[in-house]
Amino acid sequence: MSVKSLSDTPPMGWNSYDYYDTAVTERDIRANAEYMAKHLKEFGWEYIVVDIQWYATDAGTRRDQYQYIPFGKIEMDEYSRLLPCPDRFPSSVGGHGFKPLADYIHELGLKFGIHIMRGIPRIAAHSCSNILNTDITADMISDPYSICSWNPDMYGVIPQAEGAQAYYNSVFQLYAQWGVDFIKCDDICRMDAPSAKDEIRMLHEAIINSGRQMVLSLSPGPARLEEAWHYETYANMWRITDDFWDDWHLLKQMFERCEHWQNHVSAGNYPDCDMLPVGMLGKGFGNERQTRFTKEEQITMLTLWCMFRSPLMIGGELTLMDEWTRNLLTNPDVLALLSDDCKATQLFRNAQTCIWHSYHRINGFNYLAVFNLSGNEREIAVPPCLLNQEDFKMICLKELWTGETFTCSTKNLNIRVPGHGASLYRF
Repeated sequence: MSVKSLSDTPPMGWNSYDYYDTAVTERDIRANAEYMAKHLKEFGWEYIVVDIQWYATDAGTRRDQYQYIPFGKIEMDEYSRLLPCPDRFPSSVGGHGFKPLADYIHELGLKFGIHIMRGIPRIAAHSCSNILNTDITADMISDPYSICSWNPDMYGVIPQAEGAQAYYNSVFQLYAQWGVDFIKCDDICRMDAPSAKDEIRMLHEAIINSGRQMVLSLSPGPARLEEAWHYETYANMWRITDDFWDDWHLLKQMFERCEHWQNHVSAGNYPDCDMLPVGMLGKGFGNERQTRFTKEEQITMLTLWCMFRSPLMIGGELTLMDEWTRNLLTNPDVLALLSDDCKATQLFRNAQTCIWHSYHRINGFNYLAVFNLSGNEREIAVPPCLLNQEDFKMICLKELWTGETFTCSTKNLNIRVPGHGASLYRF
């Protein structure tokens, strides 16, 4: 079995972090899963991902001081493996772990994912906890100098240590028993820690050993372009940016990042632009709000993510989603760009304009995305030579966000695009 045999389209789903931070509960997860099954599943949305610190008892209770409480109480089994906090995930009581929740999500026709941190719990090392099916204890495989700079929960493992791979194997065996379909591993993608590159490989081997197919997603970014082969060999998704939020300056930077990574997108290999901060955000951070992105900026974001074929993970609370946002996320003509039969290329970019082209090799459709990176509405002329054509005259085009269809009457394609907006054409 290979982790590469999962899908020929980027994973699409919802992640709890942007709205709940560390404090999501089972009730929240079930409510969002039910919404997805009812409103989004038919359009390809299928993953429900529980993000960071699901094992922490007091997560979110001291948010004015800490995002991650230092040395807070956590749930862990006798073999150094983290377990869901029973106060927040009551169906886990009695040693069931995430299996009851995963079973419920599977019954809805969806897939279940969790966030993990690279390494082994520090408390396991301090207490010399056991490693399943070995005579090794956690302190013997832990590197006390390999600590995440922003989360105090874990030590990195020593890849060469006897029992290190056995530990990861035991963790993923547990996840397989729970029915986990998606793993988002944090503190690993930038390879800041000396062991991170080896630990990516160890995660891959642990998934294979588990006997269950799971998407492996690496965070945070930015990933290193010179390590593309390593990501492509051992993972399915890897973040090409640090945490992405609803800020135009962060969105504008993504055009350069996508340009750099465009040739590394293929079936089972997806450079990841991070979550979509749409709808209601920030409750767990003490700042509940509607996204700060304008509607035009959200159209730009979805157009770029789909054209580039990034994974799509909704960050906003699904149960509070308005009709406009739901329509944004369920446009079948736009989501068709995610197909592995589409190959996208950036044709042009400067400080004010960016143009991407994609071609569907089966049905012959061309897609043209024209982005206005300036703050003012402008007319943008697309010369046919960019697409190796003689002219656009008499070509019939459909704008996929508005549904408008028209026949071009000029050699150049002249488009009025709102400030920070995008137009997306199929012809």
